[in-house]
Amino acid sequence: MSQAQHCFDIFERATADYHVSDHVDATHTNPYETGTFEHTLYEKNWIDAVQWHLEDIIRDPAIDPVGALALKRRIDRSNQDRTDMVEEFDTYYRNRYSDVTPLPGATINTESPAWALDRLSILALKIYHMQQEVSRTDATPAHIARCQAKLDILLEQRQDLITAIDTLLDDIAAGRKYMKVYRQMKMYNDPDTNPVLYGSK
Repeated sequence: MSQAQHCFDIFERATADYHVSDHVDATHTNPYETGTFEHTLYEKNWIDAVQWHLEDIIRDPAIDPVGALALKRRIDRSNQDRTDMVEEFDTYYRNRYSDVTPLPGATINTESPAWALDRLSILALKIYHMQQEVSRTDATPAHIARCQAKLDILLEQRQDLITAIDTLLDDIAAGRKYMKVYRQMKMYNDPDTNPVLYGSK
């Protein structure tokens, strides 16, 4: 099995597991051993699934403004957790290929393998939810047809992204590409770089 397909299968499992309870405050048991790459993959998708539904909830036009603010704060924390986990993926791959010497003329990719996996995790959620729309019995035939067309594209995108990630990893392993990790320098969560926060001290 390809590396990217293995990752997608874990994302898909986490997505399915989340929807057993389908609640943003549900507890869960990660089936993979703590400290493993697979454990982090599963945890990353669980966070993505929770945030997906938080984003749905906050768009309720009748939401209480105070509750909406608390929800926005929670989404901000979730975004930071997601970013931190992507950086764990970057660390994993940087260590994995640390002994590879780039070939003359090796090039850098537009994104690291970790950020490509981030997109793959979100894609697993998109596919799940679009399939739910296709399976609705209370929707019009036109709605189902539109969603089926979108689902077909998402499934094609899944295969293309899996292939692209595998190719990137093969290229890095062979020295044709090299990794250069830029840590996410988010400023809005940092009291030293957000002027609203440091201006209130």
